[in-house]
Amino acid sequence: MTGTFDAEDGLPRVPVPALADSATQFLEWCDPLLDADQRAETRAAVDQLLRPHGPGPVLQAALEAYDAAPTTHSWLDDFWESRYLGRRDRIALNANFFFLFTDTAEHDQAARAAALVLGALEHKHQVDSGALPPATRKGAPMTMEQHRYLFSSTRIPGDEQDTARTPYTEQWPGPSRARHVLVFVRGHAFRLDVLGPDGTAHTATEIAEGLRAVQEQAGSQPGPGVGRLTTKARAEWAASRRALLDEGNEAALDDVETALFAVALEDVAPDDDRARGAQLLGGDSTNRWFDKSLTFVVFADGAAGINTEHCRLDGTTVLALVDGVLGASTDEHAERLGARAQGVPAPSELPFVVTDERAADIRAAGEDFAAYAGSIATQLVLFDDLGSDRIKKLGASPDAFVQMAYQLAHVRAKGFVGATYESIATLQFHHGRTEAMRVVTPEILAFTAAMDDPGADDAARREAFEAAAAAHVRRAQDCQAGRAPEQHLWELSLIQQRRGASLGAAEPLEVVDSPGWRVMRDDYLSTSSAPSQHVRVFGFGSTSTHCIGVAYVLLPGRLVVHLSTPAAVGEQMERFATELRRAVDGIAALLEG
Repeated sequence: MTGTFDAEDGLPRVPVPALADSATQFLEWCDPLLDADQRAETRAAVDQLLRPHGPGPVLQAALEAYDAAPTTHSWLDDFWESRYLGRRDRIALNANFFFLFTDTAEHDQAARAAALVLGALEHKHQVDSGALPPATRKGAPMTMEQHRYLFSSTRIPGDEQDTARTPYTEQWPGPSRARHVLVFVRGHAFRLDVLGPDGTAHTATEIAEGLRAVQEQAGSQPGPGVGRLTTKARAEWAASRRALLDEGNEAALDDVETALFAVALEDVAPDDDRARGAQLLGGDSTNRWFDKSLTFVVFADGAAGINTEHCRLDGTTVLALVDGVLGASTDEHAERLGARAQGVPAPSELPFVVTDERAADIRAAGEDFAAYAGSIATQLVLFDDLGSDRIKKLGASPDAFVQMAYQLAHVRAKGFVGATYESIATLQFHHGRTEAMRVVTPEILAFTAAMDDPGADDAARREAFEAAAAAHVRRAQDCQAGRAPEQHLWELSLIQQRRGASLGAAEPLEVVDSPGWRVMRDDYLSTSSAPSQHVRVFGFGSTSTHCIGVAYVLLPGRLVVHLSTPAAVGEQMERFATELRRAVDGIAALLEG
């Protein structure tokens, strides 16, 4: 049997794109979004990049040397640190993502939470022991590296760049031996040991009783809600964290940061999936620590989901955890884990010392976040009559079909095609993560125009759809193979900023300040999918003041689309949602004809 990480070192490395290839692709990708003047200015910036004695070849050589170093796993190693840990805005609502789980027959809150805890402990045991089978695609193994960072992983705020406190690192070799989870109830934070002194898991019944004891100890009065501080912009949170340490909270923060994961027990029971999603995306910030890699959120009626911090984890890895947790019964998890009765674990509230100054800091952070959360509008669009099976019967790629529907709906709702991002997994590579795909192609412009052209017949519209879908598939395949320009050009720019002077490339790259770069990356739609039968809704926040975040669960028999955007432009999102239904129905009818 192949161990969890046995295939990792044999996986192919992410290829370093050739500079000329990325330059050509970049011009192709941004071209449909530009006018003539913008194209000319962008072309001039690309010429500067490619100039034989200019900065581009020097920076490319530095990147290739970095990729060849024996300690490098991927030429994107530094890029991912900058990409995720370098962002300075708040990660709550802006970066973390959520999954709402499918319903179960268990409506007792503590019992449901205990079942999730036990399932997660079993997943951790499989990872630690190497017993979790490596994921495969078409029989070929994929990277499992991110599974190392599911548990006891916490993002740590910094003034200029964050860090991540995780196991399997030089500072923390091997898997986490922590035995506790972090439990939040009404702003109180508790430590609950769910593993015994020898590492054996408690039974689900004992864990449930321990969670009920947490709720009883929390009482009816709100706790200090220190987790509100994790909603702040990163440098501001870093200053607050230093103050917490100076005020005697080192032990409490250590318990938070080393906890296997967090469990939030909510008093509310939202009555629909959109409201549940809003709680999972932001929710009561007194009951969150948004820097934790995993927070299971369990509502008063037993409905549940997860909020995930993104710096070390992508959706595919968290989906594997969710499928593992929800794909077996609690008894099966307990048997495989070897859980046994050891007595009900006694919870202990974390002894946070909260000065008057820190209490004001926490209160202000909570008020600011509540206002920010209130400025976000969300919507769900459900298609119970369409899924990947039906799309395939229509002769189309499922992802291409829905992406064409998004484009058509956007044109009809806003009057133009806008820059669109789609996340493409590259897990077949050693330490692979994702590639950035820009969806808009010339074929999409032709397709969206044909659909509302009174002079075009159905045959012409079908031909335009098929051309746009084929172009989409080709571009997605290029991205999956690591042939894409954006992250490559971005990393060259970051190398120039970090050490351009020492390399003899002091001249900034004009390409990342060109109209093509700015327009191509100014998303009007930011899209990502999460196909799992155990997920009802997948969601994340918008990425700009005019962007609609489009998170979708595309399964054989249904499509669920979660939309988010700033409330100030929420009416545009509502029009998009209406037009999305019309676009899906119209394309399906076109292909059936």
